[in-house]
Amino acid sequence: MGKIVKGLALSAIASSVVMAGGYKIPEQSLNSMALGAAYVAHTTGADTNYHNPANMAFMDADRSYVEGGLTLAHLPSNVFQSLPEYSGESETEDILIPFFHYVAPAMGDFRWGVSMVAPGGLTKRWETPFQKLVAEEFTLKVVELNPSMSYKIADNFSIGGGLRFIYSEGKVKSDGTHPDLGYLKRDMEGDTFEFGYNLAMTYKPTSDINFAVTYRSKIDLDEEGTATLTGGGAIYDGDASVSVPLPAALNIALSKTWNDKFTLEFNYERTYWSSYETLDFNYGISLLDVNFPLYAAFDTSKAKNWKDTNTFRVGATIEMDNKITVMMGFAIDETPVPHDTLSFELPDSDAKIFSMGFRYQQTDNLSWGAAFLYDSKESRTVMQGMEDNFINGTFHEGGAFLTTVGIAYEY
Repeated sequence: MGKIVKGLALSAIASSVVMAGGYKIPEQSLNSMALGAAYVAHTTGADTNYHNPANMAFMDADRSYVEGGLTLAHLPSNVFQSLPEYSGESETEDILIPFFHYVAPAMGDFRWGVSMVAPGGLTKRWETPFQKLVAEEFTLKVVELNPSMSYKIADNFSIGGGLRFIYSEGKVKSDGTHPDLGYLKRDMEGDTFEFGYNLAMTYKPTSDINFAVTYRSKIDLDEEGTATLTGGGAIYDGDASVSVPLPAALNIALSKTWNDKFTLEFNYERTYWSSYETLDFNYGISLLDVNFPLYAAFDTSKAKNWKDTNTFRVGATIEMDNKITVMMGFAIDETPVPHDTLSFELPDSDAKIFSMGFRYQQTDNLSWGAAFLYDSKESRTVMQGMEDNFINGTFHEGGAFLTTVGIAYEY
């Protein structure tokens, strides 16, 4: 089991790996970050392999494209406001996220590329007593290798697709005293290697309009590892497993370019989070045979009942006369987490996303730039007595600040 951590984190991010809401990171390049992921219909560089492989068919057939970069994700504290003994503040987090993309020259009407990205993840740590009982640490790392191909069916129509090789590892810790079950502690970690696929198509009704559809498959992350659990005077130290879905995601995008200088793109994303219904950990034996507090705390299925979400994005690209391209974006992003299953490992909420960036064309072959994105989360209040979470208070702040630097080369 990727450890409970994996599971919980996973669930949280499953938004992830593939999606909006939760802890998904759809922005996997300089341009994508600057445009707030409104970057599906009109893609122009090596990152085309990941964001819409069908568009590789329309790139310069004789050239190779390479891009790499690094994103620093700064996650501010989540503040939970309740009665003094239950209030708390999560730790701030700073995470480096690399990316790499390559597109090879065309082979007739075919073309291939490959990307290495980190499409999702979660790190949430609490040191305050009430929160530590649930999430002293929830960490999930996800790495994806995505080779893809495109095929030009006609001068204005192409298709593409690829395989998704995903490796993830996670850790979960909790430590505290439950009013009914006594002292509880868990320390779990594990990993998994999974497979999926992605599909894409692009249609160009005119030379300045692109219509694109992309789809990423659902992937069940069947985490396998070990766990050490303590509670009620008993200890379990052995195998553990959990399965959490990375939901499927559909993108429909339309772009329009004016005078080869100004491009506007609209993007609709549907993330199928409803596949995440329960979080159920399994062990080498039933914990009920070991000790009831262990069973009640760690071996009972937890309802999640996440919902499918919609994300609406708009991005603008302006090519200046001084070798600088300016980009900006805005998005409205729904959370998949319902009130009754909201918890401290992922206190998620609806968000508004603001982004901007630039790219400088240093030479005919080399360009570089930087981008910044702010994910502004809404405050969220949960009332005591709601099923499955037993939380009474308001989550404030949180969100994310992402800064990306990238360099691209064509030859």
